[in-house]
Amino acid sequence: VLAAVALHDLGCLVLHCPHQAFYAALLFCLSPANVFLAAGYSEALFAFLTFSAMGQLERGRVWTSGLLFALATGVRSNGLVSVGFLMHSQCRGFFSSLTVLNPLRQLLKLMASLFLSVLTLGLPFALFQYYAYTQFCLPGLAHPIPEPLVQLAVDKGYRIAEGNEPPWCSWDLPLIYSYIQDVYWNVGFLKYYELRQVPNFLLAAPVAILVAWATWTYVTIHPWLCLTLGLQRSKNNKTLEKPNPGFLSPQVFVYLIHGAVLLLFGSLCMHVQVLTRFLGSSTPIVYWFPAHLLQDQEPLLRSLETVPWKPPAGDSPPGQKVPRNSIMGLLYNWKTCSPVTRYILGYFLSYWLLGLLLHCNFLPWT
Repeated sequence: VLAAVALHDLGCLVLHCPHQAFYAALLFCLSPANVFLAAGYSEALFAFLTFSAMGQLERGRVWTSGLLFALATGVRSNGLVSVGFLMHSQCRGFFSSLTVLNPLRQLLKLMASLFLSVLTLGLPFALFQYYAYTQFCLPGLAHPIPEPLVQLAVDKGYRIAEGNEPPWCSWDLPLIYSYIQDVYWNVGFLKYYELRQVPNFLLAAPVAILVAWATWTYVTIHPWLCLTLGLQRSKNNKTLEKPNPGFLSPQVFVYLIHGAVLLLFGSLCMHVQVLTRFLGSSTPIVYWFPAHLLQDQEPLLRSLETVPWKPPAGDSPPGQKVPRNSIMGLLYNWKTCSPVTRYILGYFLSYWLLGLLLHCNFLPWT
C-alpha cells in the first residue's frame, strides 16, 4: 500500500499529469508481480523505499534521497543501480552551473558528490559481504548452528560456517554474493540461454516487450535528449522548452534509462523468468508506459476523465455506490475497449491471478 502511494506521489512529480499518475498507481495494485508484492518477500519494501527515494530526489532533497536509496540497497542488491539517479542529478546540476561559477571548484564538488553517492549506496552491500566474510572466513567468529539446520545443510549440499574455508575467501575481492549466484543458482552471463529454458523466456516476454517498447517510443520522440543523456536540451526543440505532460516528458529520461539497464542486465545475467518481479518492483516505467497507452489510445478512458462513469441501468442495486475507479470502468466496458487496453489489462490481470494460484501452490512462476 505504501509503495502504491509512493508511486502515485512520484508520478505526480515527474509526469505532471494527475490522471496518468493515478492510472499507474492503479496498475501497480494489479501488478503482474502481485504475489511477490503481497507475500513476505522483499519486493514490496524495496519498491516503497525506491519510489520514495526517487520522489525525494525530485523535490531536491538529495541527502534524504541518498539515505532511502541506501536502505533500498540494504533490502535488495539491485538497488546499487539506483546510484545512477544521484549521479545524473549531480551532473545535471554541474552543467547548469558551469557557465556561472568557477568550473574547477564545481568539478571538484561534483567528484566529491559522486564519490559520496557511490559510498553511501554501496555501504549496505559492503557491510553484508563483510559480515559473511567474518562468518565463513575468519576462524572462531561463526555463531553455533542448531543441529536441525546443520542436517538441512548436509542434505542440501550447502556449506556451513563452521566447515572448511570456502574458495571465495581467498579471492582478491571476496564476495559471497558472486559465489552463491554462480555455484548454487547458476547465475552468470548468458548461462540461462538453453533450449529447455524457452518456457521461462516466454513467461518473461510480456514485461520485456513492455519496457523495450517504452524505450523505443521515448527514444524516437526525444532523440536529441537521449544523445545528450538528458544533460543538454536543444534550444530549437520547442517540445523540450514546453514539454508535454505525461510519459513523454523529458523528466522521464533517467527513469527510462534505469528501466532499460535493468532489463538488459536481467535478460543477460539472471534467471530470465524473474524479470517480471525484478522490473515490477524496481522501475515505475512498467506502470507509467501502460498508463500512457491507456490514456492515449482508449477513448472511453478520456470520457471517464471528464464525465462520472455510471454502469448500465439495472446493473447496480438501489443505494449501492457507483465505483469511481477508472480501471473498473474499463473492465465493465471490456467489449468496447480498444485492443491495446485489452492487451494491457489482460496481461496485468492474468499474471496477477496466475501468480496467486501457481506460486502459492509451489508451482513454477516468476
